[in-house]
Amino acid sequence: MRSGGCFCGAIRYEVGDAEYPTANCHCTMCRRTSGAPFVTWFVVPNAEFRYTRGEVTLLESSNQGKRYFCNQCGTPIACITSVHPDVVDITLGSLDEPEALTPKFEVFTETQLPWVHALE
Repeated sequence: MRSGGCFCGAIRYEVGDAEYPTANCHCTMCRRTSGAPFVTWFVVPNAEFRYTRGEVTLLESSNQGKRYFCNQCGTPIACITSVHPDVVDITLGSLDEPEALTPKFEVFTETQLPWVHALE
């Protein structure tokens, strides 16, 4: 079992310990909602993810996605898209041991900032 949560500790979650698909997302929504040049997500089947403490705040960032944040410190935790409603995308940085997973691919590279270099 892996665990993670927000900066202030109000939100905690658990996921399995599989080698989940992990990607850097360069879309403008990820950039704006995180304040970072890109967000690294890992993708978990809904059945393998659960909140263990706190309640997240929902932001419907588009008609295709719902983003979940800590309502106390603002840490982005998760995203569920209408395209893949059976999985939850979780921010790698919110994992207690983010080094456990490595990004293997990148998405929305057409909006990637020019000074961000591709994975090699």
